[in-house]
This record gives sequence, structure tokens and C-alpha cells, in this order.
Amino acid sequence: MLPLSITLSTVPGIPHVHAGDDVAALLLDALGRAGLALQDGDVLAIAQKIVSKAEGRQVRLADVTPSARAVELAGQVGKDARLMELILRESVEVSRLRPGVIIVRHRLGFTSANAGIDRSNVQTESGEEAVLLLPLDPDASAVSLCAALRATTGAAVGVVITDSHGRPFRLGTVGVAIGVAGLPALWDRRGEADLYGYRLQHTDVGLADEIAAAAGLLMGQAAEGRPAVLIRGLRLPEAEGRATDLVRPPELDLYR
Repeated sequence: MLPLSITLSTVPGIPHVHAGDDVAALLLDALGRAGLALQDGDVLAIAQKIVSKAEGRQVRLADVTPSARAVELAGQVGKDARLMELILRESVEVSRLRPGVIIVRHRLGFTSANAGIDRSNVQTESGEEAVLLLPLDPDASAVSLCAALRATTGAAVGVVITDSHGRPFRLGTVGVAIGVAGLPALWDRRGEADLYGYRLQHTDVGLADEIAAAAGLLMGQAAEGRPAVLIRGLRLPEAEGRATDLVRPPELDLYR
């Protein structure tokens, strides 16, 4: 049964995150200062940026030596060759490119621009140019966060690590799940009856992506500084999912 209402609340007061920081502890401190206590069934949507920073995934461009392939593609696209080198390292296939744009299949399975590498809200102490890579294993990061939150609070909560992706045939970015724990990522509703008794044949709901997109309405994309959202009131199927469940297998991909 779907809920009739849910609440989404930003978790205020999360400080700037640095390599080695304990994200679970930062979240719990911020929740406590806001007078919020985690409950069974809550879901925390967390921007990948703070997870990546805590896991040391920030890279100074000055430390990157581009390969010949990176230099070649950078010339075609009009990007920094050092950034192109990182894009190639983080991807397994170049899908499309044109001046200003490179679309790749990320090593995690999804297809995105620039391999999800981000330059916004990234800064070194010395002010040098730096970029932020996605976590090495966002699902594992989500599992660790879930376990840490439960160990401290006793609450069985879900975690969705979010990122912003563009979409084929649609303008604009939208929040998607790249790491999931404590809830199903994909909700198979095939076999259920609709209002008129028709049995659903093809209805798999991207539940974790829906949560990520909803949280994105509060997180923002610029200087909002809201990297975590608490979602309460969801009544979810009891299943343990991963973001990798959302990646369409190549044999079922009609567009690749």
C-alpha cells in the first residue's frame, strides 16, 4: 500500500566535509541539533558529494598526467586534457561526444556526462583546481552508513546516495540513486491488479530513483548547502536492494 502522505525535511547544519570525516556522525550531530531522531522506516537521501569528499575522492588536476588518448579526445570536445584523463579512468566506454559534451558508460554501469565528475562546490585549501569523483562503491558506502546509523540509534533506516544525471531525450538534470541500502531500489509490481482488475505486466518502479528525485527538490544544485534530506512516512516493501539493481543489462538495452 502506498502512503497517502510523506514528509521531506532537510537536515540543517551539516558542515563542510573533508577526507576522513565520519559522515554518519556528522548526520547524527546535525539531526540532534535540529531536534530530530531517526525512526524505523525513515530514509536518508544523501548527496554523493559529501560521501565522495569523506572518502578522499577529490583530485587536484595538477596531479593528473593526461594520456595521448585523453589529449586527443580533449581536443575534439574542447575540455581540459587532465579532466578528460579522469573521465576515461572512471569509464569503460565512450558513448557519444561532440564539442562541449562527452557521454560515457561509467564503471558502475550507468551512462552519464563526464563520468559523473564534478567541479562545483569543490575547493582545495590552496585554491588549486580540483574535481570530485564518484565514490568507488556507492552501494558499499550506503551499507556502511546504514549500519553505523543503526548501531548508534537502533533505528532501521534506509540510505539513498544521490547524484544528478541528465537523461536521453529529456532536458534538465534530475536526482538519481547511485547507492542504496536498507530498502528496495527496484519495486516489482508485476502481477498486481489495477483499478479495473487488469494485472500489471511490465511495471517495475525505480523506487530509489524516485526518492532521489524528490530529495533533489530540497537539496538544490548550487549554493544551498543541503546535502541530506530525511524522508518519513514511506511504507516500503521489505527487501534489501542496491543501486546496481537499477542498471539495465546490456542485452535489454535497445538504445546502446
